[in-house]
Amino acid sequence: MNTELKPGYKQTEVGAIPVDWYVDSIVNVAAITTGDKNTQDRIADGIYPFFVRSSTIERINSYTFDGEAVLTAGDGVGTGKIFHYVKEKFDFHQRVYKISNFCDRLDGYYFYLYFSSNFYPRIMQMTAKSSVDSIRREMIANMRIPLPPPTEQRAIAAALSDVEALVTKLDALISKKRDLKQAAMQQLLTGTTRLPGFAGPWVVTPFDKLFSFSGGLSASRDQLSDSGYCYLHYGDIHKSTRTFIDVEKEYSEIPKLDVRLSNVNVSSLLRDGDIVFVDASEDDEGTSRHLVVANRGNIPYISGLHTLVAKSRDERLDNNFKRFCFQTQSVKDQFRFFAVGTKVSGINKSTIRKVELEFPTMLEEQTAIATILSDMDAEITAIEARRDKTRELKQGMMQELLTGRIRLVGGLDCEPTATQEPPR
Repeated sequence: MNTELKPGYKQTEVGAIPVDWYVDSIVNVAAITTGDKNTQDRIADGIYPFFVRSSTIERINSYTFDGEAVLTAGDGVGTGKIFHYVKEKFDFHQRVYKISNFCDRLDGYYFYLYFSSNFYPRIMQMTAKSSVDSIRREMIANMRIPLPPPTEQRAIAAALSDVEALVTKLDALISKKRDLKQAAMQQLLTGTTRLPGFAGPWVVTPFDKLFSFSGGLSASRDQLSDSGYCYLHYGDIHKSTRTFIDVEKEYSEIPKLDVRLSNVNVSSLLRDGDIVFVDASEDDEGTSRHLVVANRGNIPYISGLHTLVAKSRDERLDNNFKRFCFQTQSVKDQFRFFAVGTKVSGINKSTIRKVELEFPTMLEEQTAIATILSDMDAEITAIEARRDKTRELKQGMMQELLTGRIRLVGGLDCEPTATQEPPR
């Protein structure tokens, strides 16, 4: 292993850093404490932010701190993963740690960036388990952090803050575009707003008249591999962010099932335009989850356990229109109405047949509606891609700036104070 250092760098317990950077423990540069509130102290319309042990920020009518601070969950599912940077009045849970009162050689936002990026790896090194249940104060207090000169800390914080602001702006734009699409769907898919040039009738038809239904083939995750028939697992429908799957384009990413493990009936293969609904969900909202299959090349594709396959009886529905028409509030409400179960909501071949779909009889109008909504989807996807690239850029910048591999302020720009660790 090559341990040769670049000129101007030194080796420390936090890795190689510039010679004019120092290393110190958090306890020496900030105050660490926990709150005194419980989750039930939250108030829905409270005046101040209330930080609990989750990423959700609650509200409360009291505050115990006013100023700059970094907060992290002391236990729970978010242990070592949830961080907040705050610069206002707030209150916090008794199992939330507050790091604040930063000394004059530590910029608060620089600390947030370094701490939130490096604390979880640190605590994972301190346990033999695959997860950590709770944090002790000394796990934070004794954590060593690199300290660039204050002017460089502020430059790093400003640069990364600008990138984060762009991510936040893009997130807000995505949310706005999704709301606009949802409103457009509600108008266009119910006939409330008609597109210019279309005046044909709309009909309401039960699923039973539109589709024939069949179940999926049972197979467990450990039976799946990278060879055999493409296989649609119901869990992949639940976690998909879209309502369709393009088999040809996504072939390499689709899990496979060795055909020798099953007796597959040719009629059960998923064809272009087939819809696969889940038949079970842990929440009511998930009961209508589905994927429309785009499979123009007739690639062998089968559906799995806990799915209901809907095959069109005729050509009354445009395949692209299918990607949107089952997302209306009316269809979702019907799925919730027919779903049965307590802990798990389910729908079956008998009940799904009763769901009714409203649609225009003219295929041209269906196609026009699908085109508009597809264009909106494409715009959202493009913004999401830009946001994701910006996040990647931020991660790359953090790796370079927080280790000093890239300098925003060159050389020593301040004399060490008596409280700073002396250069080695």
